[in-house]
Amino acid sequence: MGTRKERDAVGFAELPEDVRYGIQSLRAKENFPITGRKMDPRWIRNITLIKKAAATVNGDAGYLPRSIADAVIAACDEILSGDDMSDFIVDAIQGGAGTSANMNVNEVVANRAIRLLGGRYGDYSIVHPNDHVNMHQSTNDVIPTSGKLTVIGMAADLETALGGLRAALLDKAEAFDGIVTVGRTQLEDAVPVRLGQIFGAFASMVARDMKRIDRCAEGLHTINMGGTAIGTAINVKPLYLKNITRVLSEQTGVALRKADDLIDSTQNVDGFVEISGALKACAVDL
Repeated sequence: MGTRKERDAVGFAELPEDVRYGIQSLRAKENFPITGRKMDPRWIRNITLIKKAAATVNGDAGYLPRSIADAVIAACDEILSGDDMSDFIVDAIQGGAGTSANMNVNEVVANRAIRLLGGRYGDYSIVHPNDHVNMHQSTNDVIPTSGKLTVIGMAADLETALGGLRAALLDKAEAFDGIVTVGRTQLEDAVPVRLGQIFGAFASMVARDMKRIDRCAEGLHTINMGGTAIGTAINVKPLYLKNITRVLSEQTGVALRKADDLIDSTQNVDGFVEISGALKACAVDL
């Protein structure tokens, strides 16, 4: 296999000529060899969905040339279809608030788009990871939003599993309703109770956990896309800011809302803390 050279502010680096990541991804892999685990594919897909939505808005608004926008969208669709994920090489734990993850996706999407337009990997004069794929975006709105989309999806899967557990507990509550056992307090035998009542209480506990998780997941539907670096929407054009949340909602099927205060939404992560607490309460209950 041959190699290609790419350049950044540090200097040049050689990459295998047929890989679809670029120099920023390679630097991140070298700088953060922390866990040896790759990023979760669900997270990668959600970052990719943001790239697709951004290219859709930028293309429709005329901010991106139509040919580039269409190539970026097609490249995103290739990734979303479950195509080879081996080019996402950045460690799951990384520095820079997710910049490395964002750039890994930017470079892979750019190189796929370049190839679709007849170019060679690394020829960023055709499609550029920053100027085109990352247009009107920042790590500081892409990563929180993709994280929220990922947690929303994972929470839905968890609630489905908990719903199955609750149904099984209710079945046992009915089946065991005629069995009398001894209740326990302070690790000692106490007063009589039906075994069905105990299992019914387990089911109530799980139902409460489900409601708590659902309520916290709902809070994650508020996103800061368009806020860019610190929430001031610097370098963002009006049609993008107006439409990105709507288009991302349509393409993901998740009812997202643009935050009323983009600075607040960019700098604060209390939504993640809240659902973390709900998951901890569920774990303690179970």
